[in-house]
Amino acid sequence: MRKQLLAGLAICATLQCAAANRDVNNPTGSNGLIMIDKQAALVRFFDPAALREIAQLRITGTPHELAISPDHTHAYVPDYGDGVYGRNPRPGHSIAVIDLATHAVTRTIDISPYQAPHGLQVDADGTLYAVCDLSRKLLVIDPRTLEVSSAIDTEGTGHWLAVLPDGSKAYVANKNDRPFVSVIDLKARKMIGKVPMPRGTQGITAAPDGKHVLAIDLAEPRIAIIDTRSDVVVETLVIADAARGLWRARSTPNGAQLLITSVAERKVIALQSDDLHGEQRVFSVGSQPFGIAFSVDGHTALISNHGDGTVSVLDLRGGAIKTIAAGVGVETLSYY
Repeated sequence: MRKQLLAGLAICATLQCAAANRDVNNPTGSNGLIMIDKQAALVRFFDPAALREIAQLRITGTPHELAISPDHTHAYVPDYGDGVYGRNPRPGHSIAVIDLATHAVTRTIDISPYQAPHGLQVDADGTLYAVCDLSRKLLVIDPRTLEVSSAIDTEGTGHWLAVLPDGSKAYVANKNDRPFVSVIDLKARKMIGKVPMPRGTQGITAAPDGKHVLAIDLAEPRIAIIDTRSDVVVETLVIADAARGLWRARSTPNGAQLLITSVAERKVIALQSDDLHGEQRVFSVGSQPFGIAFSVDGHTALISNHGDGTVSVLDLRGGAIKTIAAGVGVETLSYY
C-alpha cells in the first residue's frame, strides 16, 4: 500500500517530465534573481550567476511574499503590514506590480476593503490569488484589469496557500486559527471542504503533478500528504532530523528532491521524491531559514536566512555550502 502511495506521490524526475511540469508557482530562470527583504522593507535584485546585488526598490508598506507572473515579466509583492501573523496593528491593503526588466513598480493594486495580503499564487493563465488573513478571504485578481474579481470565504486566517498546477483548486493554510486546511474550488469560487490539521498548519505546497498537496504541521515535525482527488490525508511524513519549526517545502525543478526548511533549528532537510521515507540529508544554514529558490539546472538551492541577513547557497550534488550577504532579513526569493 505504501509503495503504491509513494509511486503516486513521486514527482517525475526525467527531463521529459520536467519539461511537462506546468507548476508556475515553483519558478526558476536565468534572467534574474529577486529577493523580498522584509526586515529592510526592500525588494532586492541580484545577478543570478554572480549572486551580487545590482538594484533595490522601496515599495509602499512592508513587503512579505512574492509571486512571479507565468511569463516572467512581472513580480507581485504584497504589503502585509508592519507586524507579523497574529500581531499586525497596521495591516496593508495593496499589492505592488513590478516590471522585472526595469526593476520598477508599474502599478499598485488596491485590494480595499480587504486587509493583510500575504501568501500569493498564480495560475497558468496569469490569474493572481492572494490570501488576506485578517479578512479571512482568498482574493481572485484579474491579470488584465488587475482588479479583485472575487473574494472567497476561507473560514480561517489563511496565511499561505497552494494552487494546483491545473488551476482547479487552492488549499489555504490557516496556521493555528482553525484546525484545518481550507479547500477552495477556483472555478466555482467557493470553499468546498476542510482537511483536518488538529495542531495547525504552517507551510503548504502542491506537488508539481498536482496529485498531492503537502501541508506542514505547525507543532510537530510532520507533513500531511493530501490526495487532491479526495481531499483526504493519505499519508503522514515524519521528519526525523528535525524536532520542531518546519517552515516551507519545495521541490527541485526536475522533481527529484524535496527540500524542507526548519526555522527553529537552522536546518534544511533534503529528501528523494521517489522515497520520501528514505534517507534525510541535512544541511546546516543560517538563522531562520525561510525561503527556497532553485537554479535552472536544479543543482543549486538558495535559502534565505531571515534572521541574519544572509543567503545559504547549497550544492545539492556535492553538499557544499557557502554563505553570501543579502540584505537585512530576506523572507522569500526566486530566480526568474
